[in-house]
Amino acid sequence: MEFKNLTVETTNNIATVTINRPAALNALNEQTLADLQRVFTETHDNDGAQVIIITGSGKKSFVAGADIVAMQQLSALEARRFSKLGHELMRSIETYSNPVIAAVNGFALGGGCELALSCDIRIAAENARFSQPEVNLGVIPGFGGTQRLARLIGKGRALELLFTGDMIDAAQAYEMGLVNKVVPQEKLLETAMEMATKIINKGPYAVRQVKEAVRNGLEMDLDRANQYETELFGLCFASLDQKEGMLAFLEKRPANFVGQ
Repeated sequence: MEFKNLTVETTNNIATVTINRPAALNALNEQTLADLQRVFTETHDNDGAQVIIITGSGKKSFVAGADIVAMQQLSALEARRFSKLGHELMRSIETYSNPVIAAVNGFALGGGCELALSCDIRIAAENARFSQPEVNLGVIPGFGGTQRLARLIGKGRALELLFTGDMIDAAQAYEMGLVNKVVPQEKLLETAMEMATKIINKGPYAVRQVKEAVRNGLEMDLDRANQYETELFGLCFASLDQKEGMLAFLEKRPANFVGQ
């Protein structure tokens, strides 16, 4: 696939998607949203990439928000349409069958923070900065920030960031549980690749079921969620990966998983 505002490189079943609008600090305009949407819809059934890493070009910015130049003159109806495009993308990432890692290499502001929130795991460079500054512009987050941020770090902390528009650094984001790891910038992609490699060496079918169980289970009460886990656990025993994984354990050898 060719893209206007992205580069995609796949190595050893790990796809690295780099948002490439350096002049705009990788801000999300309609074209970039469309490019990203293609990644997560046209590869949905493609086992070629078992993990996707999203990052930004350069050392300064992951995604410095949505493109305000493009948004300034939007009507209410046009703004709703733009928000809908963003929500569709974030949902496509969230529901993508395989794990998605955000490698946050700098500013993750507004739509950039929302993009990171839609990923399964967030690894931040030490210079990363996070913010939902929309109230400074007289609007609210439009790509899921009011919903995913509260679910991830709790209502009180989320409302503080959403009400004030304050920017937090990587260490604060880690303390809040917004990111999983903080590493030196020169180690960011290496760390993301190491984590992705660790994941792809596990049973691919099981990894997909874990994502499904957690994502859907969080929307259920505990009894229903546990029943859902029971059903998915049972399905694992109809997979080739379960048979190979347990046999390999008993034979004391590495498993040769096939993802089925």
